[in-house]
Amino acid sequence: MADLAPPTTGRWELWGLPPRAITVVLAVEAAAVAFVVAGGAVPSSGDVGLAAFLTVLSVVHTELATGIERIRRRAAQTSYFDLSSVWTFAAALLLPPMLAAAVIAAVYLHLWHRVWRPAKVPLHRHIYTTATVVLAAGAAHAVVQQSGGLPTGAADASGVAGIALAVLLYVLVNTVLVAAVIVLTSERPGFRDLVGGWDDNTVEIATICLGALAAVALGSTPGLVALVLPPILVLHRAVLVRQLEEVASTDAKTGLLNAAAWQVQGTRTVRRVHRSRGTAAVLILDLDHFKAVNDSYGHLVGDDVLAAVAAELRSAVREQDIVGRFGGEEFVVLLPDLPPGPAGDTEMRAVAERLRQRVACMAVAVDTPDGVLTIGGLSVSVGGAAVPIDGTTLEQVLNAADASLYIAKRDGRNLVRFAAPVEIPTPRSGT
Repeated sequence: MADLAPPTTGRWELWGLPPRAITVVLAVEAAAVAFVVAGGAVPSSGDVGLAAFLTVLSVVHTELATGIERIRRRAAQTSYFDLSSVWTFAAALLLPPMLAAAVIAAVYLHLWHRVWRPAKVPLHRHIYTTATVVLAAGAAHAVVQQSGGLPTGAADASGVAGIALAVLLYVLVNTVLVAAVIVLTSERPGFRDLVGGWDDNTVEIATICLGALAAVALGSTPGLVALVLPPILVLHRAVLVRQLEEVASTDAKTGLLNAAAWQVQGTRTVRRVHRSRGTAAVLILDLDHFKAVNDSYGHLVGDDVLAAVAAELRSAVREQDIVGRFGGEEFVVLLPDLPPGPAGDTEMRAVAERLRQRVACMAVAVDTPDGVLTIGGLSVSVGGAAVPIDGTTLEQVLNAADASLYIAKRDGRNLVRFAAPVEIPTPRSGT
């Protein structure tokens, strides 16, 4: 289930929360408590036993996956998805709200003790996340009850439809509540920061589907629920491998793609552009006189400035544009899927000029032992080139853009320059 991003993202200490965020947090937590109290019918002994069994299964699951989860938690850069939903969703389908909430609280308390506390995740995040899961579970429980309960066979279409709707509602409620707080506590969060990536959500839905299968198994043949553990542990390892791949491809100072990863993605994109007979552009950007920032304020301040510039560049382009850092103070942007002809050329020039202006308007606030220091007066020189006009391979276009960047530097900096169109020779037949 999704929870809040790591502590380095956003203002999420209680004394730093904006008033609106405090209101949302308290309202969600109060709603979770009210929901549990409202569903406070006396549970049967069978329900209590089932709740205890689900809790034991979740503890076994967490203990088997603790090492993996600690690595995942440290590697997570955006909203983090754990795989506890397999048990919390099963509890939502099988148990009355009060007992389901008790299972969720036990699951998250154990996760806090074994995974989150060692990773130094603040307790109030954990409490809020638990409240969102309780509300998501309540919504899923209501949907299944309205559809007549769990399916009793393959022909029970209404029961199957009810579970499918419960899965979607469970994900939606949790995602919306987590995203609401991220919006109120972070500066200009991206879409992926709010809802996670496509892979994240695919894994989450797969986990919840396993929870649905666990619930059906517990309702008919309880021993079969043990078969859920092997695939969920395989999911843990698969997600860990993907996250480690992301870390290996990310520049540590800026969060952008590093040079190697950018070139891999750029090469694939240029090949696709050729196959579709489309247009793309490469922009190389170099911060002007950046050595003066490091010399005047130190490299730690320089790193903060680089991170701020990277965030500004990422926010100023489209989601599909590929932004990377080539080392030092040099950045590179690939703009795929531009319109053909003059319209594409106009858009490429407009993006380059927009990036130059955005950097020129920046004022980066940096915390120092002597207080907040504001770094302004930044500028960037930009060189650009287009595919296929200035080259047919990524290397050719990069070279053309780099030559254009040199011209921008030579002409006085804080300028945008583009490669002059070159004639791409057509291979002769037979050669």
